Amino acid sequence: MEGTWMSGATAATYEWLYREFTDDVGDTWLCVCFVRDVPPDEALRRMNVVPGSPLEGEGFGVAAYRATGGTVLVEYGWGAVVHDSAGLVSEGSAAAAVRVTIKGADFGLHENGGLITTFSLYSYCCREGTEPDRLDADVSDLGLHVGGDEPGFVDNPTSAALALADRATGVHFSPAAYKRTALIGSTGHLHPYV
Repeated sequence: MEGTWMSGATAATYEWLYREFTDDVGDTWLCVCFVRDVPPDEALRRMNVVPGSPLEGEGFGVAAYRATGGTVLVEYGWGAVVHDSAGLVSEGSAAAAVRVTIKGADFGLHENGGLITTFSLYSYCCREGTEPDRLDADVSDLGLHVGGDEPGFVDNPTSAALALADRATGVHFSPAAYKRTALIGSTGHLHPYV
């Protein structure tokens, strides 16, 4: 796929999702993946997650929400299963993962199982992938690239990274879609939980 999908998503579009996974002291623990044209049950299957499987341990699992243009996977737990599975769920499609935790803040775009581009939300200059510059225009428009060729610190890159995932895949996730019932399955049998 050349270029990005036409989307008007902005950081403001996804401020609600950022706030949902940020506590009162400003710590964020969010791991999501936007998957184009793949239904929720298939997205979970590709990750080796059985829909309806009971959540193990402290409730580690993934919820698959139907969204405009595809599915949004939201991880509950402290791992990065959703982020690390973006390549698997992108087969025949595209998937954009955003992970923001105390361990780091990353964005990755995959297509047909291959990594197109990935970067830290604080060092776009160090991006990698088969087409690391593909999202340059959107990254600049969303304010994710500061500091030229040096690492830079965006005030709050999370909402902008979520908007970038929307733009890169054409999958739009709304608060209404988040409030609907999701397919949920356990990730307790997957790395890093095992």
